[in-house]
Amino acid sequence: MKILKRIIFGLLALVGIILIAGLLMNRNYAMEREVTINLPKDSVFQYIKHIKNQDQFSVWNKKDPNSKRTFTGTDGQVGFIYSWDSTMDEVGAGDQEIKKIVEGERIDFELRFKRPFEANDMAYFSTESISPNQTKVKWGFTGTMPYPMNAMMPLMNMDEMMGKDLQKGLDDLKIILEKK
Repeated sequence: MKILKRIIFGLLALVGIILIAGLLMNRNYAMEREVTINLPKDSVFQYIKHIKNQDQFSVWNKKDPNSKRTFTGTDGQVGFIYSWDSTMDEVGAGDQEIKKIVEGERIDFELRFKRPFEANDMAYFSTESISPNQTKVKWGFTGTMPYPMNAMMPLMNMDEMMGKDLQKGLDDLKIILEKK
């Protein structure tokens, strides 16, 4: 009986530590990756501002080419919504909406994940001219991990987990655009 009590108290102490850690830890996360594409900025921007083009380079879009996809509005304009619904857990369901465009400079998106977990996060693409025929593209993502799950962020390393997918998408984008 003493062993059982120690196990129960140990588990309660562990849960308490996790809950306290979650209160003390940051809930926000952010990651950004970049690539240099050997094309003028306007050409690159006109391609990336259309969400439908992400099907060609986004790691997440390519994971389930058979997912149900719907579109609302005019692609490349504020208010356009791209929705997906996949039977694959790693793809899930949600939508992405263009929230703001600074023409030639930046596109801001809101991502609303519905499955396998619910979350609202923000993402963006930005372009910067390095030379007349070279453009730096940045792809960034910001979000908030709900309490008490935020206590797991040091173990999850969101930047490493998602950052490699952002970089792979940007590397694929470079290949696609430089072939045109």
